[in-house]
Parts: sequence; C-alpha cells; structure tokens
Amino acid sequence: MAEATPIRPLSVDQVQAWDHEADVVIAGYGIAGVSAAIEAARAGADVLVLERTSGWGGAAALAGGFIYLGGGTPLQQALGFEDSPENMKAFMMAALGPGADEEKITDYCNGSVEHYNWLVDNGVPFKESFYGQPGWETPYDDGLMYSGGENAAPFNTVATPAPRGHVPQMTGKRTGEKGGGYMLMKPLVETAEELGVRHEYDMRVQRLIVDGNQVVGIVAKHYGKELAIRARTGVVLATGSFAYNKEMVQAFAPQLIGKPGASIEEHDGKSIQMAQAIGADLAHMDATEVAFFGDPQLMARGILVNARGQRYVNEDTYPGRIGQETLLRNGNQAYLVIDEAAYEEGCAADSSTPFFRFQPKWVAETVEELESDMGLPAGTLQATVEVYNRHAANGEDPVLGKKAEWCKPIGSPVAALDLRNFTAGFTLGGLRTTINSEVLHVSGEPIPGLFAAGRCTSGVCAGGYASGTSLGDGSFYGRRAGISAAKG
Repeated sequence: MAEATPIRPLSVDQVQAWDHEADVVIAGYGIAGVSAAIEAARAGADVLVLERTSGWGGAAALAGGFIYLGGGTPLQQALGFEDSPENMKAFMMAALGPGADEEKITDYCNGSVEHYNWLVDNGVPFKESFYGQPGWETPYDDGLMYSGGENAAPFNTVATPAPRGHVPQMTGKRTGEKGGGYMLMKPLVETAEELGVRHEYDMRVQRLIVDGNQVVGIVAKHYGKELAIRARTGVVLATGSFAYNKEMVQAFAPQLIGKPGASIEEHDGKSIQMAQAIGADLAHMDATEVAFFGDPQLMARGILVNARGQRYVNEDTYPGRIGQETLLRNGNQAYLVIDEAAYEEGCAADSSTPFFRFQPKWVAETVEELESDMGLPAGTLQATVEVYNRHAANGEDPVLGKKAEWCKPIGSPVAALDLRNFTAGFTLGGLRTTINSEVLHVSGEPIPGLFAAGRCTSGVCAGGYASGTSLGDGSFYGRRAGISAAKG
C-alpha cells in the first residue's frame, strides 16, 4: 500500500489487497456503533466493527447510563408522568440551543417511544422506579429521573415538566467506573453477536478509502501494521468526540483547554478529521457539555455566587447547566454559600456524588465577615444574601426562579465552599449529518457511502445539554446509520 499522510483519503486503485471485507464497516464499538451494527445486521448486511481498544464499550460503558427519552414512554406512563413528542420538543429546543437542529429534534422526539421499546426488546432493563432528588444521577437502581432541568426555571415555564432520564437497571454500580451505561451496552453487544456481527479489536482507523467521491473502505492500523478494510455498501463512523485532541480543542472549543475531558482518551477526533479530508461539513464545534464538581444536594440548599458576589444560576437546576453557566459565562469562578444547618442536612442526604461534598474553605458568624474573608468586593455578597433571604422567607426566588422547596433564608453560622475551576467537559460538535445519518459534504450533499452517529457528529445538542442526550441520539442515530449503510 502506498505511503500517504495519515488522514488524507486513499484512492481505491492504490489498494493492493483487502485484508478484511464486509457490507457495512463500523468504526467504534460504543453506543452508536453497536446500535448501527444491530440494525445493519437485521437489514441483512454482513457487518464488521473495528474497535480501537481491546473490548467493546467505549465511553458509554463508563457512563451513568442516562438515555434521554420521552414523549410518553411506557416507563413514564407507568410512573404517572404525562409527556408528548410536542412537549418534549418544546423543552429540547429551549434547553439544547441556541442553534439546535429542529428537524433532528422533531424526528428524535417523534421516534422516542419506539426507541425505548427497541432498547427493551434488545434486553436493556429499566426498573419502574422514580428518583426525584437533586443529583447527577440516582445512587440506586431507579429507572427514571429528571436529567436536564425540566422541572426547574426557566424550562418549567416553557414546557410541562416531565422526567426523561431513563437509566438501565444496574446493581453494584460505581459512579464513573461501572454504571447504567454498562447495562445499556452489555445486552446490545450480546444482541449484535447473536446476529452474527463480527469485530476486530485493537484497530486504529487512519483514513478513508475512496473510489471517486464514493467511500468504499477504511485504512486501519493493527499493532502498527496498516490494513485495508473494504466496505461493500457503507462505512459508519462512531468513534466519539474530539475532547482528547488538544489541537482540535484549541482550535474549536478553547474554553476546555486545560480542563480534564469528561470522556475517554480514545476520543481523539480522528474520524472527524478523516471525513473532513474528503470535504465533510461540521456543525457546533464550539459546543461543550460541562461537568461541575459540586454535589447537587448541597447546591440546591445554598446559593452559588461568582467572583463579584452575585448569583448567576438557580441552584436547583440540572448540574450540567450550572457547569456551563460557571465555565462559559462566569470565568469558571464559583463559590457555594450555605449555612451550617443546610450544609449538614445536605451532607446527610443520599447522593451518587458524595466525593463532591467538600469542606467549607471559609466559615463566619456573619455574611459581612464571610465576604471579607473571601476577598469579595465590599457589600456585594451582603446585598446578594439580603435580597435572597428577603424573598426566601416567603418561599420565593423572583431573581432566578429556584423552586419554593429549596428557598430558605441563609442563617448563621455561614460558610462558603471554594468551587473555582471545578469543571470538566467534553465536546458536542462534529460532523453534520442528516436524520438518516448521512454525512454531509460542505456542498450540502450527502457523501456517498459515508454515515456517522454519536459524539463524532453534531447531534440534537447545539449550545445546551441534558444528561442522556449523548447516549440517546448516539443509539437513535446509530440505528439510522446502520440501516442507511446496509442499503448502500
């Protein structure tokens, strides 16, 4: 095989021999890849999955496992929550923008109930139990939870609140190590294997093989040896985000420079660059999810202030939104101001993230003293707490809309947790795709033979995020990619 730069496409006439062949070749064995594999195999295709690591799973297997579903799923109905595709769309368009893809979100919402049933039919278990406490995820095996701030301001005035974070039932979960995401992946991989899907592990995809403008295969390295893999009907890219590509982060999402990627190191953006090399279009490359290292049980009971001593977000909302507001609009500066009684109450509550319960850095008898110790501009924190307490005494928060149940005046002694620079994130932008998971050329036309899904694409999220949208649209549009690739 002729030498070439690693990312530029290889012309098919330079391929001397094919090392592997299949109808559909899929790069990546995470949630998008396995979903594509199942549907391509069911469509009658011979399917080969190329996985960079030594086993299936990807970032999905390490995730908490939220799958963002709604519109009236059987689980929502069983637990007494009403929802509709239109209501779900209203929330998603408001929460996932600006610039959210309305066609894709409409399509996703209309197909959400069917997708839930597809997951269940493929062995993914959901427990009929709702977890209603603030949290990054449920500490138990509950199947349903609010996962995007649907029941908090400002979104609870845009659409009727309905929980849409569907979590596969998992015993013995370990947050960040083995959670609901594992129990999402395991039955799907087993289904794929039963359907005859083949896999090759330790395969690093390098570049696409083209016949004119048609994608006909992939070049991959296996322990340093370059291999040519032929795709008779289609190639599916499902290799994850570019959160661990320093150059791409610097170019497209500089707000994440120096922040640990809330992802896996294999998310290096390689497949995005491979597609770019043949003219693929991109979308929302600056968009990021932001994890905030604060415990929601504590945040809801206090107030978050920035370096000016001012509140900037309702503390009872989705913690990912708190992370975005902190990093993107407040210079990554955050302090949690909370009184002793609320702190102790929060620490006693159940939580999936007790390791985010930090000791206060400053403790004082008065807000004035606390403000001085923290080095905030004189009078700023005092004014913030005075306004907050005045309304909280009536169970109200007209400034930011925190729900009444969390509105309690801040008393004494009072403390502050130093949460500056306590964020991490992963990228949301990627290849521009159609609702059939075709990768679009910069001309606006689909690139023949090339399909993609998951975090290497720009999915339903643009500016905002809700937990479960990555696994949700990764699996949903992974299915579409497999169907489209099987057709050729």
